[in-house]
Amino acid sequence: MTRRAPDVLRRAHGLLAWSLGAAVAAVELGAQEVDPAVHEHLIEPRIVGRADERVLEVRAVGDPDEIGSAAFGLLFQLYFSGGATTGFTPPAARARWQEGLDEIPRGEWIGRYALPIPAAVESLPEHTPPNGVTASITTWEYGTIAEILHIGRYDAEQPTIKRLKAFVEAEGYETFGGHEEEYIVGPTMAGPGDPDEYRTILRYRIRKADPARGGGPSGQRGLSGRDG
Repeated sequence: MTRRAPDVLRRAHGLLAWSLGAAVAAVELGAQEVDPAVHEHLIEPRIVGRADERVLEVRAVGDPDEIGSAAFGLLFQLYFSGGATTGFTPPAARARWQEGLDEIPRGEWIGRYALPIPAAVESLPEHTPPNGVTASITTWEYGTIAEILHIGRYDAEQPTIKRLKAFVEAEGYETFGGHEEEYIVGPTMAGPGDPDEYRTILRYRIRKADPARGGGPSGQRGLSGRDG
């Protein structure tokens, strides 16, 4: 696997920390309070059905070094400035990345950053998005998914990704639609915290493997953790 695809994840994680700091103007978030035991069952990979979810999504096209901070900043700004989220516990942010980043020019990379929203949110507040960034209320499709909990530093995710991919393949499935991360415990406005205690759910949409499509996960490129 080339170095560029894992690098975009590391940049995204840094931008997530930045975005939490940027959100201070909109709402006082405080430190995350998560019971680690809630997600301990995900230490082992699993396949489950997951309902589609309505989210506030910010889509950024371009080099993440240049556009990512603006995208995450807009995501939190819109979420907390709409009024309809008042009284709700801030959800875990998540991100999706397209397949094949190692084959795509950096200026064409697409990052999708999202926060689940309550049903009361029907429209976005007025805003002026930066160039290359758009915001919308949309639905993230799920269906059958495979997921696993990664405990520890973001730059140590690759073995966990490989483990999840191997599990998917052994069960006769293949991944599609790119890589998703849900940031359960990570940096907060209070600081970076302890990276060894970060908790990130790694997730893929999956379908039964079909040789006509080229087989299972080993035939995919990009953020699969299987290119080298």
